[in-house]
Amino acid sequence: MSTHGENSREFKFKIMELHFKDNISVKVLSEKFAIPEQTIYTWRREYRKYGEDAFVGCGKQRPQDAELRRLKKENEKLRMQVEILKKVAAYQAEQESKKR
Repeated sequence: MSTHGENSREFKFKIMELHFKDNISVKVLSEKFAIPEQTIYTWRREYRKYGEDAFVGCGKQRPQDAELRRLKKENEKLRMQVEILKKVAAYQAEQESKKR
């Protein structure tokens, strides 16, 4: 079932389907598939929290997390631009006051 201790996203969804739709207990699933009960409880918690967006895997992000990250980067870029514009405006004001 697993490779190097990792289970595929599809496999985890299948386990959750057996648990929730077929009402198979965590204990029975653990014994049948040789998965520690705690692992199944962890999967269950993630599935309940994220639904179809659960089990994204290493190095990947849920769509809402990716959007949040993109927005944070954009926000930081805009903050930097505002700071630059403030400095330019202050410099121009200083130059205008020197001309008078």
